[in-house]
Order: sequence, then C-alpha cells, then structure tokens
Amino acid sequence: MGSKDFFGICSLSSSLSESILCTGLKMYMVESKGGAIACMLLALLFLGTWPAVLTLLERRGRLPQHTYLDYSITNFLSALIIAFTFGEIGKSSHNEPNFLAQLAQDNWPSVLFAMAGGVVLSLGNLSTQYAWAFVGLSVTEVITASITVVIGTTLNYFLDDKINKAEILFPGVGCFLIAVVLGSAVHSSNSADNKAKLNSYSSDYKDGTGNSLKEGNTVKSKDLESGSSAADEFQAGTVDFLIELEKRRAIKVFGKSTLIGLAITFFAGVCFSLFSPAFNLSTNDQWHTLRKGVPHLTVYTAFFYFSVSCFVLAIVLNITFLYYPVLNLPKSSLKAYLGDWNGRGWALVAGFLCGFGNGLQFMGGQAAGYAAADAVQALPLVSTFWGIVLFGEYRKSSRRTYILLGSMLFMFIVAVAVLIASSGQRGSLS
Repeated sequence: MGSKDFFGICSLSSSLSESILCTGLKMYMVESKGGAIACMLLALLFLGTWPAVLTLLERRGRLPQHTYLDYSITNFLSALIIAFTFGEIGKSSHNEPNFLAQLAQDNWPSVLFAMAGGVVLSLGNLSTQYAWAFVGLSVTEVITASITVVIGTTLNYFLDDKINKAEILFPGVGCFLIAVVLGSAVHSSNSADNKAKLNSYSSDYKDGTGNSLKEGNTVKSKDLESGSSAADEFQAGTVDFLIELEKRRAIKVFGKSTLIGLAITFFAGVCFSLFSPAFNLSTNDQWHTLRKGVPHLTVYTAFFYFSVSCFVLAIVLNITFLYYPVLNLPKSSLKAYLGDWNGRGWALVAGFLCGFGNGLQFMGGQAAGYAAADAVQALPLVSTFWGIVLFGEYRKSSRRTYILLGSMLFMFIVAVAVLIASSGQRGSLS
C-alpha cells in the first residue's frame, strides 16, 4: 500500500469516528461532539434499563441485598474491562499515561475526588432500589434525574468554566424543577388511586372460610409483572393485582407512609447530583490540587477509582443489611446469598448495564462537557417505558393521574431538549 493510500484511509477513518486504527501510539479518547453524543445515547439506553431489571427481581420476591451484591460485582467488573481495554490502548507517555502507568503516579487529590463520586453514586443506587418499591420505577427515576440536573448541571456549569449558554441552560433547569413537582404529584395521585382500590376490596374476594386474599390465599398467576395469567385473572392496576404483588414482592409497602418513599427518592437524587461534579474534578483538576507536572487522570483511570469506592461501599453496606435489614425485610446470611440463584443472571446483567452506562457517560462528558452529559438525563423516559410495559404502572388509574403523568413526561422532554441546546465545547486543559 502506498503512502497516499494510507493517509487517505486515515483521513476517512478520522472523519467517521475517533477510530483507533489510525491514532498510532496515542491513547484512544472520544474527542468529537458526534462521538460524545453517540456515547451518551448508548449510556441512556443502558442507564434507563438496569433499574427495570432490579425492580423486576424485587417484585418477584428476591431480597434486594442479594440482588445488589450480584449487581455490584459486574458493575465493578465493567470498570476493569474499560480500564484494561481503552485505558491501555497506545503507548504510555508522561503527558498521556496509560491506566497502569497512572496507578503509580502521585495523583491522590484527583483519586480522592473520583472515589468520593463513587461513594455518593453507591449510596444513590442503593437508595433507589428501596425507593422503587414505594414510589414506582418511573416517578423515582424522574425525580432523581431532575434533582441531578438541577444541582449537578449547575455545579458542572461553573466547573467547566461556563462553556454552556446560561440563557438557555438555567431555563432548562427550571423545567426540571417543575418536573420534580409534577413527579411528586403523580406519586401522590397514584397512591390515592391504589388506596381507593384497596378500600373497595370487599367480602366478595373472601373464600368460604372467611380468609381474605390478602391473608394468603393462593392465586394462579404465571406472569405478575406483565399483569397477565392463564385465566387472565389479574390485570395490571386491579385490586387483585396489587394484593398479589404485595404478597410476592420482597419489600412490603402496604400501610407505609408515602413520605418514606419520597424521602428516600430525594436523598438518592441529591447523591446522584454530586457524583458527576466529583468525577469532573478528578479528570480536569479545576481546583489545581495536583502538583505541577503531574498529568490529569484519564477518564478510564478515574472511572476505575470511582468504581472501586462504589464497589467497596456497596459490599460493606449490603453484607451489613443481610444481618441487620431495613424496612422490615427478613434477615439473611452470606450462605443464603451464595445459594440464591433465583434471578442472579439478571442481577449480573444489570450490573454490566449500569457500569458500561456510567463509563460511556463519562467518556462523552469528558469530550462535550459534564454539564451536557448531565443534561441528557432522558433515562427516566426509558424507565417509564419499562415501568408501564413490564409492571403495569398507572394502569386503571384515575384521569387526574394520567394528566399529571403526561404533563410530567412532557415537561421532562422539554427540559432535556433545552439543556441539550445549551451545550458548548470544552477547551483543552493545560
């Protein structure tokens, strides 16, 4: 092959993507806005799907402690895969060290920022697993994502030296605030609908001995999550569906205050709003905490440290919750966890989806700005889709609930579109 042909191929490859075929010895990094958007769109699919998988397992009765331990393993494994593939491509140099080379450098201030981000993400993910049971998948995701944008995007706007258009960015943040209020209203209205259904439960549902269905009668149901059965007895949204769901699920929610679910949801949202700014600081060192001459952490190295702290905290907390459970869950043990293979495969898949989703989000954010990456918080749209299709959320609800749900999703879409429109271009960091 002649030199002209070679350079022609390189030019074509560069125009299509940041292909590693022609980067020589340079480390592979996403640099174009198109590549960043592609990473974030794929991340949205992953990050919007894994909550539905964990919700499915909880509704089938698997203890959340067991599920989260499985999830944490593959979540961390995904960070290792990214670090030893993308992070090791190309020859290491002082200014652009590879993953293994950075492990030995004096970059602890940035490492601590990355690990702090992992801690708050772990707390947020753990909280949402309990919030889904109380509030529902779609409302939980909308409220947490909205809080993430309101706080996280604002912080990243200033950390990224105001590269976003403020006159567009902050009206978009205001739209997310409205979405939070509407999300709370949807939850309150849907809870009132369910309470009315349960109050209408009468002696018609009791058997000849006077024992009610709620007290333990066996009901044939092949696929509760989809709201169908062999005899089509339990349609999603009916009182029978709600009672049978309560009997099967791991976290019992009947009789619990709606404020518990909202409190857990808002706490998770605050945690989620902080992990991206912390990661931003770890890779770009805006506060100049590194010594002169020490290169910034690459996104791959930062993601590794981020995932280490996330993994360690998740393991410690969930092993503790095995023996000292919260929300009246039954006690378990490590032996019981190791022997529980019911749904383990799905939990492991969820961990990969979340891990690769976070990695892709950070790769896109490093190229286009972390404020832009936070702004593309459309994952609740994916989660709401799964919530309605898989779990029958909002079926047979009141007209008021449907109007609020539609308004919440519409405002959410408007907010995401406005925030995307505010995106800027990150300048090179010295």
